[in-house]
Amino acid sequence: MAEKKTKSVNQIISTGRRKKSIARVRLVPGNGKCTVNGREMGEYLQMNTLLLVARQPFEVTQSGDKYDAIIRVTGGGLSGQAGAICHGIARALVKANEMYKKELKDAGLLTRDPRMKERKKYGLKKARKASQFSKR
Repeated sequence: MAEKKTKSVNQIISTGRRKKSIARVRLVPGNGKCTVNGREMGEYLQMNTLLLVARQPFEVTQSGDKYDAIIRVTGGGLSGQAGAICHGIARALVKANEMYKKELKDAGLLTRDPRMKERKKYGLKKARKASQFSKR
């Protein structure tokens, strides 16, 4: 049998979720480079607001230049994916250094946002929108 050769790199793996998006985050010691699905994070997320959301855990802990993040994200739209990336990075940072937990918890970055799209109900146009009522 062939043996797998793996690099003995100190890496931290975690998962972040938001809406229908799931982000698998790998943190490795580095200089702050973040790649999402093989592309640069700024190129992938396109909007500055989403980029700020995704990089928020690094800003809170001032650890942006200590780790490289390799992220795989699937499902949902860009907004949900940015939230999932943020959640995954925050969880990975806590695994990397337990001292970050209080700062990230106070910023609300360790809690998974439970808000989801409400399902459509029969007889209505959307989840709550109904056709206009007619008396006659």
